Amino acid sequence: MPQLDRSVLPNAITIGRIVLTPAVGLLVFVPAFGPRLLAFVLFLVAAFSDLWDGYLARKHGWISDFGKLMDPLADKLLLVATFIPFYILSHRAGPVGALPYWRVLPLWVLIVVFGREVLITVMRTRAARRGAVIPAGKAGKYKALSQNFFSGTTLLWYALQTAALGRGWSGGVWRAWQVFHGTVLALTLGLAIALTLYSLGVYLRSWRTMVREAT
Repeated sequence: MPQLDRSVLPNAITIGRIVLTPAVGLLVFVPAFGPRLLAFVLFLVAAFSDLWDGYLARKHGWISDFGKLMDPLADKLLLVATFIPFYILSHRAGPVGALPYWRVLPLWVLIVVFGREVLITVMRTRAARRGAVIPAGKAGKYKALSQNFFSGTTLLWYALQTAALGRGWSGGVWRAWQVFHGTVLALTLGLAIALTLYSLGVYLRSWRTMVREAT
């Protein structure tokens, strides 16, 4: 039996992340603690697998055209599978839907987050046609990290709030945890928005420099 070429491992991890993504988006809609906790766990697996396959590809030089295409797609699908459900759930009436401090996830946040992804994709495509590459810089990586942190924090929030509602949690420890967890969630969303806008500015500056050098 031929030995599996280990260089395909990053691509296999990416495919696994794509397969997990729909489950995350669907499970969070199930109004029960178990499915929502599972959505949180699957999200963690997907998010950390992104770091792992990137590490393997860079360390061993296992970089392929497939990975260059599918890895960003997997990231965007995971973003859709979390932010869209958060928007829908936060606008539903009931004690579990509302987000701490923000109450609802505003539509303008979705426009900023997804608009940035669309614009960057268009910019990279046009740059590639000119034979130039706009690399993913640190700003983009910090943006992705903050968005993932917000998504994970919110998935855990929905899971625990569902459990608290069903099991009648109301003690001082639970209330203190709610304050801490809710504050982290709210601040993380603010940070994710700020880094999304900042990373967009960095890419626009890189694009302007590239156009100037090309003319």
